[in-house]
Amino acid sequence: MTIKEVAQMAGVSSAAVSRYLNGGSLSQEKRDRIQKVIEETGYRPSTAAQVLRTGRMKQIGVIVPKLYSDSVSQIMEGISERAAKQGYMVVVCNTGGEEENEIRFLELMENNQAAGVIIMGTVMTARKESMLKKYSLPVVVTGQNYKGIPCIYHNDESAVRELTELIVKKGRKRIAYLGVNERDERAGALRRKGFQSAVDAAEKELQYVYTSVGEFTPDSGYNNMAALFREDPQIDGVVCATDTIAMGAMRAIRQAGRTIGEDISIVGVGDSWVDNFSETPLTTAHFYFKQCGTGAAEMLLSIIEGTDPAAPVRQTCLEYTIVERGSI
Repeated sequence: MTIKEVAQMAGVSSAAVSRYLNGGSLSQEKRDRIQKVIEETGYRPSTAAQVLRTGRMKQIGVIVPKLYSDSVSQIMEGISERAAKQGYMVVVCNTGGEEENEIRFLELMENNQAAGVIIMGTVMTARKESMLKKYSLPVVVTGQNYKGIPCIYHNDESAVRELTELIVKKGRKRIAYLGVNERDERAGALRRKGFQSAVDAAEKELQYVYTSVGEFTPDSGYNNMAALFREDPQIDGVVCATDTIAMGAMRAIRQAGRTIGEDISIVGVGDSWVDNFSETPLTTAHFYFKQCGTGAAEMLLSIIEGTDPAAPVRQTCLEYTIVERGSI
């Protein structure tokens, strides 16, 4: 079946069908008629012909730092569902946290005529910034906020400040923070800043404050928590930059003979599914990761299919919900 035949059945021009397939401007009445014919006939446009017409495939690249992540899977769900509604295929590239892989995947997407790219949680470097300034494809970033680039992210600083205040209100005096490298602006620097602002405000109420920097893994949380206990076995409050880190820290706490929620409090960030299944459910900040993915896809698709090249760069900050459970 051809575009011409779809047009004849829908009672519209071939140009109207072409605009429909490529996301162009079209009245809702014509759009409905074309959609009805496509659904009834099962018509699918030729990918090769589409590339010849537009110079791009209906394909979105998503570059992720890792695959074994609850937040990544939720963001991917939002991206995939929204992209599918618009007829786009999603290709996932896992960098393993390596910048070289990220650069290579960006080049691959550009060379293979993808329509656009979503990058999750990328750490900006001079090399990457220079590349993105010259990049020919539209790009959206999730989990970070960079000037001049469409981004969607969470209110990291405020979330960790509020979680730390909960621990202070519980009467905890010797508080530790398990963070990550501050090259990561939001999960690293801003979450640590949120913690610091809360302990600064409660300075007279606290006896000792400890900080430790590690990786986004349970092993890192376990090792850093165990090390802090060797320094001060009386730590009674722990703020973790992520729920994953908190899971490892909770294991070290239990091994030290402490009782979570009674003689020590611990909180995390993200509201992972595993939080409710730990021995003591974890108090956390719920981040709207699926909404983040949906929003990122909508941003990218509006750029790909938009008609106004002068439209302003969109940057969206999503809020959070504190979820109090037994660990506090």
